[in-house]
Amino acid sequence: MKKIKRIKTDVLIIGAGSGGLSVAAGASQMGAKVILLEEHKMGGDCLNFGCVPSKALIASGKVAYNQRHSKFYGVKDADGKAEYANVMNHVQEVIAQIKPVDSQQRFEGMGVTVIRESGRFISNTEVQAGDFVITARRTVIATGSSPFVPVIDGIAKVPYLTNETLWDLREKPKHLLVIGGGPIGMEMAQAHLRLGSKVTVIEGTKAFGKDDPEMAEIVLNNLRNEGIEIIEGAEATKIEKKEGCIKVTIEDGRSFIGTHLLIAVGRKANIKLLDLDTAGIETTSAGIKVNAALRTTNRLVYAVGDVIGGLQFTHVAGYHAGVILRSILFGLRSVAKVHHIPWVTYTNPELAQAGLTEAQALDLYGKKLEVIRHHFSHNDRAIAERKVIGLIKIMVVRGRPVGASIAGYQAGELINLWALVLANNMKMTQVARMVSPYPTIGEINRRAVGEYFSPRLFSSNKVKYLVGLVQRFIP
Repeated sequence: MKKIKRIKTDVLIIGAGSGGLSVAAGASQMGAKVILLEEHKMGGDCLNFGCVPSKALIASGKVAYNQRHSKFYGVKDADGKAEYANVMNHVQEVIAQIKPVDSQQRFEGMGVTVIRESGRFISNTEVQAGDFVITARRTVIATGSSPFVPVIDGIAKVPYLTNETLWDLREKPKHLLVIGGGPIGMEMAQAHLRLGSKVTVIEGTKAFGKDDPEMAEIVLNNLRNEGIEIIEGAEATKIEKKEGCIKVTIEDGRSFIGTHLLIAVGRKANIKLLDLDTAGIETTSAGIKVNAALRTTNRLVYAVGDVIGGLQFTHVAGYHAGVILRSILFGLRSVAKVHHIPWVTYTNPELAQAGLTEAQALDLYGKKLEVIRHHFSHNDRAIAERKVIGLIKIMVVRGRPVGASIAGYQAGELINLWALVLANNMKMTQVARMVSPYPTIGEINRRAVGEYFSPRLFSSNKVKYLVGLVQRFIP
């Protein structure tokens, strides 16, 4: 029996994903003694199974699609045939290029003690990791989330993919069935369609159900036009093998047969192995219960990122890290806010949101709300790029934006401005002072602000009277 080694530290972090690594880097570089626990891959879901590989696959799909649709630019179409195994090799090369940034060696170089074990609480103040028992002044849980697999009749008897196992494929799916019409399901559906698979998406309620319905429909129409079969309001009730394929039956009796099945219905917090009850840490149906300062019901323990539920994005975990570092290292009061958090779905066109949607803003502000709309078809660069399908909506209350919704080309880039505006509680007048270079897609933001001021300036009798009065008296 191995002897238990006891260690004391300032900060103990459980999980080396985006949130955990950000806390580790910040705390160690500012002089705290840090221990980081990770049993599996450094970099967590984002690097190994999520953001990075999915965007690399999407990039391959985009190249294949553009080759087949180049005639619009005066260039002869090519076959755009994808070599699926090589595409997956490209994905792994992208991961490998980024991996050193998240590596054990890099963090040990910062002074972090990295222990490649999982952690579980054995008391209010102690965590056991393999042969180590660690006592920390503050502990941070950053164990992230993993794919949620629903209980469907027969699912245990058929092979299925998740965003964790998809990357092991080397043979292109002939017909990919996707259960789940959220961001992950739709991104992978379009990427595979563009790489040459037939794709059917089966969604129990409404595809992109968490996004503005008008903006979501712009994206969904394009996905359907490209050839994705999207079945909404279709709860899967049975899954079975059928002549070497997979058959999914929905509640109205219809069935769909494909060669591969991807489950993409959401995420679940990774808390099962932590023994949270032992440390007096309460949970909710979404994950670990925290207050506004991201503190758990054990005042010595914080939780960040996907493990608390809510907005499960890599950039949110990084933001959470900054919030708790101010508290852990400097004793300053710091709280996490959500009103300025953006998110993006990287389909083509992209779908982006920051702050309140139109429906949310209307519920909160009623008649005080103004909704400003501007179409991509009015942007000269979008016309030149043949990317005119798109719309931006800005929700404004008393001259201040409270939300922005964008569907269209480079929506993920355009939303950055509105995340800045919301984070700093800026007014539309401040945004109006910005000058955008011509011709850029970024002008869409500036033009949307113009839509807000145009009726105030050009349709106002008071303004016209004032201008007339000035003109009469200026020599």
